[in-house]
Amino acid sequence: MDNAASGAIFALMLPLLLFFLAFGIFYIICNWKIYKKAGFEGWECIVPIYSTIIMLRIIGKPWWWLLLFMIPGVNIIFAIWATNLLSKSFGKDVGFTLGILFLGFIFIPILAFDRSIVYQGPAGDPNGIRPMEDVNTIGTNAA
Repeated sequence: MDNAASGAIFALMLPLLLFFLAFGIFYIICNWKIYKKAGFEGWECIVPIYSTIIMLRIIGKPWWWLLLFMIPGVNIIFAIWATNLLSKSFGKDVGFTLGILFLGFIFIPILAFDRSIVYQGPAGDPNGIRPMEDVNTIGTNAA
């Protein structure tokens, strides 16, 4: 392939690469806002495995769910379940979960930027035990 052909391919690919870069940055901003709404630091959404652990805290599930995300087939089921719990954590229902799953580029920004949507606790239960509180109560007489 000569230089003119590779230059033409690059010229055609550059707008696509810029679009995906902008889309990726926008998605990071959306996740940053979601983490902030849930009471965590925004930067925690960009650290690869740690962000999943924090998301599990947001939805009220234990850290070992991370291991379930590594099992082929099982990970799809638990990812859908986690998405449903994320919707419930912000007071939304199954319809919003389906929106996130099939039209995530629309529903994730709604979740992030709509000021009327607030974090209501893990899986929508404001009185629910957070995973770290559950671990800290081991060995105490807490009922």
